[in-house]
Amino acid sequence: MSRTARLFQLMQCLRSGAPPHTAHSLAQDLNISPRTVHRDIDTLRGLGAVIDGAAGFGFTLIEDATLPPLGFENDELEALVLGLREVEQIGDPDLVAAARSALNKLQARLPSRQSHRLAHAVLAARRFSRPEAPAIAVSELRRATWDETAVEFAYCDAQGARTRRRVDPLGITYLDRSTMLVAWCHLRQDFRAFRLDRMRDLVVTEQSFRPRRIPLLREAIARFQQQDRTCQEGVTGA
Repeated sequence: MSRTARLFQLMQCLRSGAPPHTAHSLAQDLNISPRTVHRDIDTLRGLGAVIDGAAGFGFTLIEDATLPPLGFENDELEALVLGLREVEQIGDPDLVAAARSALNKLQARLPSRQSHRLAHAVLAARRFSRPEAPAIAVSELRRATWDETAVEFAYCDAQGARTRRRVDPLGITYLDRSTMLVAWCHLRQDFRAFRLDRMRDLVVTEQSFRPRRIPLLREAIARFQQQDRTCQEGVTGA
């Protein structure tokens, strides 16, 4: 690992987790010696990072010179915290880790007053019943959606019927009790919504449908919204 890469990773470690960070724990995370950690801390301080602490007490990143302060209204900050806390409750493991990392980075970039406000936010999110855990690697599905690449998977519907689907993934929606993939289904030649917890054996193909994702997603949303309106009108008129 180059020295520049090591310094970058050390800054990432200082931004994440609950401070103070001991030299021993940082050395373990980076697979280097505590002596090297102390030397690198001195280097980062020389570059402008404000790092509190000393040997035997641990280190805390107070001000990150590489990240300029961000400006947020207090309500904006509360909204960000609430949103990221909600992701921690409903997201797949990769998204949960990303939300926690984002909170740590955000706190490192805020002025001290707002950093304190973020750390002790008055809003929180709790779910007593979370969506059913997905049985596939959601990160791979997200990547295929961004890359506009068709995917295949085994699917079991609400009636227990099992099929093999190839779809163009358009977007993922988190509902109260489930997480849904909105897609164009090659088998049905129509838009469909698939529950992630009923999907198995995900395979990302090499078949691209770029650049059709955004127009297809707009059409799918319009279709589903029309279906919802029709159902509501039917209930109202009953």
